[in-house]
Amino acid sequence: MKFRSGFHVKTKVLLLFSLIKIFWEEGIMSGYRHPKSSALDCVLSSFQLNNETVNIWTHFLPTWYFLWRFVMLSCRLDFWSDTYNWPFLAYMALVCLYPFTSSCAHTFSTMSTHARHICYFLDYNALSLYSLGCAFTYGAYAMPDRWVNSLGHHCFVPMAAINSLICTSLSCYSRFLELEWPCWSKTVRTAAFVYPFFFDNIPLFFRLLFCFGDDCTWNDSVASYFYHLFFALLTGFLFASHLPERLAPGRFDFIGHSHQLFHICAVVGTHFQLEAILGDMNSRRAWLSAHSPPATFTRTFIILGATLLGNLLLFAAFTVALFCLPASIQILQGSLLEPEGPKEK
Repeated sequence: MKFRSGFHVKTKVLLLFSLIKIFWEEGIMSGYRHPKSSALDCVLSSFQLNNETVNIWTHFLPTWYFLWRFVMLSCRLDFWSDTYNWPFLAYMALVCLYPFTSSCAHTFSTMSTHARHICYFLDYNALSLYSLGCAFTYGAYAMPDRWVNSLGHHCFVPMAAINSLICTSLSCYSRFLELEWPCWSKTVRTAAFVYPFFFDNIPLFFRLLFCFGDDCTWNDSVASYFYHLFFALLTGFLFASHLPERLAPGRFDFIGHSHQLFHICAVVGTHFQLEAILGDMNSRRAWLSAHSPPATFTRTFIILGATLLGNLLLFAAFTVALFCLPASIQILQGSLLEPEGPKEK
């Protein structure tokens, strides 16, 4: 590997160390792909055993499962003219988006250091939009009876849209902190996703833990919501703890490390969430239609479109910032690798 002329030995060592740190995962000692892979190499690597193979497939295959569920449900539910189903339509589109984006991010993240950051910017965008999709369905179908039509109910989805933008901002910003402040970077990124999760699930926490009586909608969906929350909390634990590879570095490089388990738990949790929402949609339809304001195009698709646009603008801003970093920071990002030119005489 050659470097631009004029770099002294200390800078070369720093650059090599920085490049390793960008692609290195705690507790995973082997199985890394080449950090300058072509797009074709990245695609082919998904059919070879490396430390990203299972990450790719644990979200690529569920994408097709959720798409299949989407198609089957569209044959049964009227998504075109029945406004009651519109929040669920927005939710299903985002449920299909987030695992697909994650799979693509893991596939193409080794094309370059910049490509790695950009891939995960998109991944974070999709996850933050998924949190908005959860808010659409919880606000429409899962609210405790006594909260329906309250001020908090009316503000729930708009606040979730703002939270989506906050989530994208914090998670993308955290990537700029990875090399110099790795612990702070991890903390910021974790908080970016934990905050919208807890906000979205406030109706569920109240309904499942604090609400008792005839007006608390204790129906067949409750068990699925408990399973969803269990797997969601397990997902967060695996993401933050880096277990089990942290206890036995090198033993789980290819199969069984935390990110793979995190993917599986996230998908299983989403499956139970989907089943619970469908249960509430069916069992509560008559009561909600009589007591809850109907879904409107503005409160569903306009909010979704505006949040999507805002997230895309944030993605563009962080991408531009990545390419406009000062030279000293670009060294830390590992982006100054290039063939050595002719030496000046």
